Amino acid sequence: MTPMRPRYLIVLFIGIAVMLLAATAMGYLISRIPFRGHGVALFIGVTLLLVFLVILIARYLSLMWLGYLHHIETKIVDPPEESPYEPFVTIIVPAYNEEAVIASAVQSLLELDYPAYEILVVDDGSTDGTAARVSELEGRYGDVTVRLVSKQNGGKASALNAGIALARHGFVLCMDGDSRLTRGTLRAAMRHFRDPRVAAVAGNVKVVNRRNLWTRLQALEYVEGLNMARRAQGFLRAVNIIPGPIGIFRRDVLTQVGGYDTDTFAEDADLTLKLLTAGYHIVFEDQAVAFTEAPEHLLDLLKQRYRWTRGILQSLMKRKAWLFLPKHGAAIWASLLFMFFEAILWPAANIVGNLVFAVSALEAGVAAYVLYWWLLLTLLDVTAAAYTIAMEEEDLGLVPYAVLYRYVFIATIDVTKLCATIEQFLGVRMTWGKLERVGRI
Repeated sequence: MTPMRPRYLIVLFIGIAVMLLAATAMGYLISRIPFRGHGVALFIGVTLLLVFLVILIARYLSLMWLGYLHHIETKIVDPPEESPYEPFVTIIVPAYNEEAVIASAVQSLLELDYPAYEILVVDDGSTDGTAARVSELEGRYGDVTVRLVSKQNGGKASALNAGIALARHGFVLCMDGDSRLTRGTLRAAMRHFRDPRVAAVAGNVKVVNRRNLWTRLQALEYVEGLNMARRAQGFLRAVNIIPGPIGIFRRDVLTQVGGYDTDTFAEDADLTLKLLTAGYHIVFEDQAVAFTEAPEHLLDLLKQRYRWTRGILQSLMKRKAWLFLPKHGAAIWASLLFMFFEAILWPAANIVGNLVFAVSALEAGVAAYVLYWWLLLTLLDVTAAAYTIAMEEEDLGLVPYAVLYRYVFIATIDVTKLCATIEQFLGVRMTWGKLERVGRI
């Protein structure tokens, strides 16, 4: 096992100490609110705040600790006597009107550090020059082949299913047309398939276009908010969302479960739940990195997260029974419950918890407590950001954005999630839409 770098342990234990101290301070702060004489409503509000605080700290600490265990585990290298595990792989790139980025995506795939693989671009009825761009790159490049298949427009899930059906190899890597993989991605991911119980590997997605406030906050979110949870789930072999920009699968398992369904707005989450509920393991590999182009404008970001939330809810509603009756062990059940919690309960708790504290403090005549509450929660976010950024050896310049993370970015996203949840249960109609790419990759 590769020795753990000391700074990871230092950051972890400092982080735990800071969070426990912050929790103590927040508990003391809440207990000092003079709610006596202000009615039952304020008493209930303070009680809810204490519950919110316990859940918040428990969430942070459990994710950080499980993520740390995963980090240790992934440092275990293959025994020297074993040859590298390098089976042939088909890389499927679904593309619809990706003229601005598709050539760059294919060219980056030709630079992967892997012996032999094929690149299969599925043009999903594009109306721009996507097919023409790929046609120029078709052919053999040593042991690597580039192929183009065109079909009528049917959506991303349909394009991926077409690619799976036409793949020539036993493993497939599914990605987005606007993504770029790092050279060592396949080598890092494929070693997990030595275990026959592993059906898929979720990769590590990073934002490439860190150009303004919103994209930098998304870059922090991918490292702290998404990968911290995915790393913890990876330790349990129960990752609940394989990201669209990079997922590696056993092709026969995909065929067995019926591939991607087309009845949700989050085909990646839906397929992941299909694999989990079929009893397979899904792991996370942080060295299998895909760079993606994030929305650069607020409206595009909100549309994306609205669609993600409704798609996740649709995927969960297809498996309601699993939320109440675990069938394949506690880890899978916990992963589904965590998805439900993060998609529905946690956004509402964040909004209500902060509003309740502000109202309670103002009602009790201690307005300064609102500032203290903000400072303490921000301290938690900065600590989590520093820990996860150190874990991934990411850009330390993202840490200061943690100051804005909860009360600017997360608050905005949580309101969007809450609206999406309400409209999903009301049956409000929505359409896919398409995020226009500007070709930053």
